Amino acid sequence: MAEDPYHEVKAEIQTSLQTAATLRASYLRIASTATGDSEELRWAGSELKATLAALDADLEDLEESVRIVEGSGGRSFGIGGNEVIQRRQFCRFVRTEIEKASTSRSQPSRPAEVPSPEEEDDQSEWERQEQATMLRQQDSTLSTIAGTLGTLVEQAGLMGREIGEHNEMLSDLEANVDRTSNKLGGAMKKMQQFIRDTEGVKVPECLSRCVN
Repeated sequence: MAEDPYHEVKAEIQTSLQTAATLRASYLRIASTATGDSEELRWAGSELKATLAALDADLEDLEESVRIVEGSGGRSFGIGGNEVIQRRQFCRFVRTEIEKASTSRSQPSRPAEVPSPEEEDDQSEWERQEQATMLRQQDSTLSTIAGTLGTLVEQAGLMGREIGEHNEMLSDLEANVDRTSNKLGGAMKKMQQFIRDTEGVKVPECLSRCVN
């Protein structure tokens, strides 16, 4: 299966979006108080422009990856139709944010535009889908952990049973050793008694030779 670069590029874009939002707010703040074309305003504008350019390049890569997935229907990457739709909506959301930031940089004195109902609906829908995706990923992770714990519990049970069986075998072996030791002790007592009873009695020559 081909490698899907979407999530890696998406993470970079989300970081760049946060940076661009911070720079945009700083640029608008400076523009609202600066008189004329101040050096601080030029610097803030240059930083915002560079960030937006890098963000636009990353977005183009992301859009290309989405087009590739859409072209294959997602089958080559194991991606469902809903996931493809979410990716396209995220790309539209980022493109809108870039355009808004670019407009603010070129026309800082204009009041911020109120998002259209369509843009708000797209952003709200994207946020809901992102939350649903995160919940599904969390559920999947919890299921995996639960399965792992279940396997560990089962293995612990098997080990406990094996240890119990080994303990029983050791107990049986110990009992057998005790019985054998008792028998041996009894035999030794009989042998000692026999020796005491036969002391002083002449042992036949053949028996003496056999003993020697």
